[in-house]
Amino acid sequence: MTQPTQATQDDQENLLKGLDYSIVQQCMHCGMCLPTCPTYAETLEERSSPRGRIALMRGVADGHLEVSEDFAKEMYFCLGCLACQTACPAGVDYTNLFEHARAEIERTGVLATPRRTRIRSIALRWLFPSRRRLHALGWMLRLYQWTGLQWLVRSSRVLYLFPRWLRELEPLTPQVSRRFTATEHGRRRASQPTLPRHRVALLSGCVQDLAFADVNADTIDVLQFNGCEVLLPADQQCCGSLHGHNGELELARELARVNIDAFDPASLDAIIVNAGGCGSHMSHYDRLLADDEQYAQRAKIWSEKVRDIHEFLMEIDMRPPTGVLDIDGPVTYHESCHLRHGQGVSEAPRKILAAIQGLEMVELSEADWCCGSAGIYNITQPEMSMQLLDRKMGHVADTGATIVATGNPGCAVQIQHGLRLKSIHGTVLHPVTLLAQAYRAEPETDRKE
Repeated sequence: MTQPTQATQDDQENLLKGLDYSIVQQCMHCGMCLPTCPTYAETLEERSSPRGRIALMRGVADGHLEVSEDFAKEMYFCLGCLACQTACPAGVDYTNLFEHARAEIERTGVLATPRRTRIRSIALRWLFPSRRRLHALGWMLRLYQWTGLQWLVRSSRVLYLFPRWLRELEPLTPQVSRRFTATEHGRRRASQPTLPRHRVALLSGCVQDLAFADVNADTIDVLQFNGCEVLLPADQQCCGSLHGHNGELELARELARVNIDAFDPASLDAIIVNAGGCGSHMSHYDRLLADDEQYAQRAKIWSEKVRDIHEFLMEIDMRPPTGVLDIDGPVTYHESCHLRHGQGVSEAPRKILAAIQGLEMVELSEADWCCGSAGIYNITQPEMSMQLLDRKMGHVADTGATIVATGNPGCAVQIQHGLRLKSIHGTVLHPVTLLAQAYRAEPETDRKE
């Protein structure tokens, strides 16, 4: 038998060619995605639009284009905000396309440099797959922040001794929580309902666990106020969204298997997630593990059980809080891209905010326009990220809001950074935090299991 040539072997391994071709050819080139794409709106370049990027992907899948450095840079210039997916009348599965495009870029190594490879190895393959290492990082950041060292670094000019990328990264360091989620959950064991209406499990998250454990605590409180028994599986790990969106599909699959084993989805009424990016990725575990004989069926059950916290509260007829909040100024709502476009959850957070007494809502112009966070986009593409943040903060300033509500940790960090840069008085809170505050403000007699 004739041995296959190297080109044939590459073709067989090509991840875009390996996709069901109906996915690759779904795009009708109608252009309805163009006005929704933040990078196209800023550059007006066809190649930086969803339609243009899909044409490039199809060229690679058809064998007409090589996976070049230019192709790779364009795929990573994409925010992955999925606004195009919402706008598309043909139902193009852009998530699947862009994840496989990035995976093919990493397979071919066209962007590989010693520094990039080292950073990806440390972050994606060593740090994020291990909750123990993430918590160790959290303790180091706590020490940096609580000892006053962070204040000293920021108030002095010492950062100018470091490379530019590090200078730009430091202001985006989130404030680490006083307690991690497992401790918060343990403090609430006595508050579990004696006759629960629902049995659910909560994803701790990565950044969410380190920097927004208070949001996880608020989520647990809100669920318990609504008669839910809340479990926190000890063996859970990162959901894998960071890996899936950055070309590490095999690692994403590995983490999906770990979480399915840890949660045992068939035993739960719902798997609750309060981070838009995590929820969007987790809802596709069934697609991610479709070819895994051992996990395919369990992944299907998992995807059926994943619920964003806002969505779940609406499904179980959330009890409206009777507590009244004393808020100085109006509240506006920024839509996390992956909550709005990845999961299709848009009205539920607004209904939750509308149910809180004492809260004045002001609609944010372009509420579903990306803030520029987009996972690690504000680190890898700082210039475009800041352009998008400037646009977002202009709209925030127009509302006069003192609180920006949003359902994703990356958005919260980015917008809080924008408030500091623009000297806008205000803070960023998760809608569930405001809801939890309203429940806690209730008279004891109004609380029911």
